[in-house]
Amino acid sequence: MIQAPAPTTTTIAPPAFPASTTASVAVPTTTPLPGAAPGASSAGLIGAIISGAFLAAMLAGAVNVWMARRRSREEERARIRNTFAAAFEAYTAYKEFPYAIRRRRPNDPEAERIRLSEALRAVQEKLSYYLAWTQAESVEVGQQYGRLVAEARRVAGGAMHAAWNDPPRASDPEMNIPPEVVDLRQLGPPRPSTCRRCGTIWPA
Repeated sequence: MIQAPAPTTTTIAPPAFPASTTASVAVPTTTPLPGAAPGASSAGLIGAIISGAFLAAMLAGAVNVWMARRRSREEERARIRNTFAAAFEAYTAYKEFPYAIRRRRPNDPEAERIRLSEALRAVQEKLSYYLAWTQAESVEVGQQYGRLVAEARRVAGGAMHAAWNDPPRASDPEMNIPPEVVDLRQLGPPRPSTCRRCGTIWPA
């Protein structure tokens, strides 16, 4: 019986590299804070910065809104106060016409009639405008102003009628008009009234 020869194995060793061709690379490592996960420190710092900036922006916005509203309220009160003053000025101008009519120039009666009539018409337009404006702006002030204008038209209007019937003043002494001729004492001082919406007192 012929036996087959046993197989032979050959071991091939890997090639050896020279020692000079290998190099070691140092990898930096971070040491986390005790009890903190890696990256938690930087994330917390960024979060704190963002939160602080957000709060500062919110605070600045709230301050700007408050200042804008306050400025708007002050401007509104100033507008109402100025208009109330203009309404009272129109009322005062109306009361002066009994004197102006008596002091008209005697040498040009036609021109004086036109001049005084146009001036009186302009004041009457202002009174009508401020009557509507005060009633729309404040019920309290509107009612008080309406009573004041109605009384002025009754007393001062009657004095104007009498002034047109009298001859104009022709000398300097006649320019002094006594209260017996033009008596407006029935009008008296206006009673103050407060606008509840803005707190403005009329007449100031």
